Amino acid sequence: MEINELLKEFLELNGDSEEKIKLYFAPGRVNLIGEHTDYNGGYVLPFSLQYGTYLVARKATDPLVKFKSKNFPMLAQVCLQQRVKRIGNSWVNYPLGVIREFDAIKPLSDGLELLYYGDIPNEAGLSSSASIEMVTAYAINDLYNYSLPTLDLIKMSQKAENTFVGMNCGIMDQFAVGMGREDTAVFLNCNTLEYKHIPFNLSGYTIIIANTNKKRTLSGSKYNERRAQCVQAVKDISTNFAIPNLSVLSPEDFELHKSLIHDSVSRKRAQHIVSENQRVLDAIVCLKNGDLKNLGLLMTASHHSLRDLYEVSCNELDVLVEEALHIEGVLGSRMTGAGFGGCTISLVADSSVETFIELLGNRYLARTGLVADFYIGKSGKGAGSIDF
Repeated sequence: MEINELLKEFLELNGDSEEKIKLYFAPGRVNLIGEHTDYNGGYVLPFSLQYGTYLVARKATDPLVKFKSKNFPMLAQVCLQQRVKRIGNSWVNYPLGVIREFDAIKPLSDGLELLYYGDIPNEAGLSSSASIEMVTAYAINDLYNYSLPTLDLIKMSQKAENTFVGMNCGIMDQFAVGMGREDTAVFLNCNTLEYKHIPFNLSGYTIIIANTNKKRTLSGSKYNERRAQCVQAVKDISTNFAIPNLSVLSPEDFELHKSLIHDSVSRKRAQHIVSENQRVLDAIVCLKNGDLKNLGLLMTASHHSLRDLYEVSCNELDVLVEEALHIEGVLGSRMTGAGFGGCTISLVADSSVETFIELLGNRYLARTGLVADFYIGKSGKGAGSIDF
């Protein structure tokens, strides 16, 4: 969508004002490797995408916040003089949760007019929710001169999703959205929040995102159930070997102490977390050495672990990965995101991209009856304002 078209719609919706209109952007993210490790204090290796959420914003003279998105039919407004409350299960809860976090610091003095537009596929596991949260946080921080550092905005956005929306996510999504840079991946220790930008040079290869287009819901029982199982594994191991989280365990430590985990399902969950953390560390070595062949093998191993040990894959994701690995020029493939639907990513030779998309799309349709959508995954910039 053209920026001028978005600005025109904003004015048609809200009219003229002496207040300045500003434009903001926050990307989506894709996780190269390191899945479900974030809320276990582990390592992740995401990168921000070229796709994201645009927000046209302007302060208002009345105490109302007006929400409109070009991606959803619902239009809403809330009064800042009243306590901020959830509005059903709508998308508006993501920015509302962020507003509540700012209110806890210092209540907003004026209302807001907000128009959102995102080119991230909804429900694809590419962090459209974190993108909405972060673009809102960045806009409010700027418009009201809170002068908070980006890390604070990241923490506030995660808290909004945890406590207001009800999704018990880790911090990876918001961190990747806020700290992303072009041509890099973000290596993040989710326990300490130490991070490094890792050069993301795939030289002759491309990340292809394939969207299953299977509808899924994440804020329900499945995601939170996995988190509870990991917590139980920590409690069991700590009866004899005190640990703060699963991610402090090396693969060797896990083998020594896994018998302390009484429940076999919790043991499988823990095994995935420990092995996935090691795969992140190995993937960084591969990137630094230009070893894309072994990077692909790590990606595939990650998917198998998510499928068999963490059990967050589904038939549609498995079909995409299985068929991708049968196509010439593919080094590796895995599901990305929380699972139960969403997307896969594949490491594909540049010369094979068109063939890959055609063959995988046809084979996926034949086996599932669903049409997959495909996107090129390039490393983009993090959240910020846009001059116009």
